[in-house]
Amino acid sequence: MATWIINAKKLNADNGELEVSHVRIEEGVIAEWREGATLPETDGAEVIDAGGKLISPGLIDMHVHLREPGFEHKETIASGTESAAKGGFTVIAPMPNTRPVMDTPETIKLVLDKAKSEGVVRVLPYAAITKNELGRELTDFPALKEAGAIGFTDDGVGVQNAQMMKNAMALAKSLDMPVIAHCEDDTLVEGAAVTDGAFARKHGLKGIPNESEAIHVGRDILLSEATGVHYHVCHVSTEQSARLIRLGKSVGVKVTAEICPHHLLLSDEDIPDSMDANWKMNPPLRTPKDVEACIQALEDGTIDIIVTDHAPHSEEEKARGMDRAPFGIVGFETAFPLLYTKFVRTGRWSLDFLLRRMTSDPARIFRLPYGTMEEGAPADLVLIDLDNEREVDPAKFLTKGRNTPFTGWKLYGWPALTMVNGRVVWTEENGINR
Repeated sequence: MATWIINAKKLNADNGELEVSHVRIEEGVIAEWREGATLPETDGAEVIDAGGKLISPGLIDMHVHLREPGFEHKETIASGTESAAKGGFTVIAPMPNTRPVMDTPETIKLVLDKAKSEGVVRVLPYAAITKNELGRELTDFPALKEAGAIGFTDDGVGVQNAQMMKNAMALAKSLDMPVIAHCEDDTLVEGAAVTDGAFARKHGLKGIPNESEAIHVGRDILLSEATGVHYHVCHVSTEQSARLIRLGKSVGVKVTAEICPHHLLLSDEDIPDSMDANWKMNPPLRTPKDVEACIQALEDGTIDIIVTDHAPHSEEEKARGMDRAPFGIVGFETAFPLLYTKFVRTGRWSLDFLLRRMTSDPARIFRLPYGTMEEGAPADLVLIDLDNEREVDPAKFLTKGRNTPFTGWKLYGWPALTMVNGRVVWTEENGINR
């Protein structure tokens, strides 16, 4: 049966205006658009009245942690995809640092099978570069690609050996697959929990220096240039990294990059003196100078896309304090409202800019058939209420994690309905629809 979404506001990218639009969906794809206030004949189809809410392609998050298999007390594929749906995401790419690590075809198949049976959004897994992410031996790239992996990464740790990384890039290039890198030189970060900045100095803490990230970024850009692989930099957080990526792009290296909302909105000077570990993430919150440099890098195209690095942990784990708690915060359910409120409503960004960085741009650089609302495209859609202000309340999250520094923030731009492949999977009114 066909579905009509009526009375939606569709962004006209040419003039920045929101225009009343109606869309017909059949067999999981966008079949027809109608513009203007006149309602279409629905001919017995299911009708969803958007009530003037923004309609957008479903958001795409190319860096998430679903924690399953192995860490189901933190998150499961079921709870993680539900959280993603509530946040307006229809496509997510989980990282392989699970237990067991996603380094075999069998583990990739396990994740894909679970996502099909228990998930509510599209799940596109990465596979590990090295066995058990130990940096000692490459995984079976051809078999992992055949099993359904979309790229290779040892996220959570950096590949420390340059020859190992070069070999991985050469092999990935031969398979037309990307290498996605967590950039961190282990010799510079041991025992540190925050950036080497004002907060660390105030509290007498060892800091994580910017160069621990940038050294790997620079190295890997050179290795990408040598091998020709598509090299993607995870969660950029420093001015130096942005500068190196900009240089790499200027000389034709096939390098792309991502950034997280928290690295665009918070600095180390925002961390409370209580040492609340909900402010502990890796990369850490950097200096205000780094924050502004990263915002500018996103604006000028040096950084290509926005991701969440959704990283749930249990409350017990985060209660261990800044020095002993694990790194990471949750991100699915706050990402769009945070960025819409702090950048679009303040006039720094256009709505079109934000939407592209979270939909069509990730689809383009990872060559995915999503992130568009053209006729014939998969009907992965989200309705967003741009005018409703609400506080961030972790008690209402669908993720198992409550670890966020944004509790109590008053935000606009909350998703109200998420559709995947023409099927409504979540609504604000009724919750998850399985």
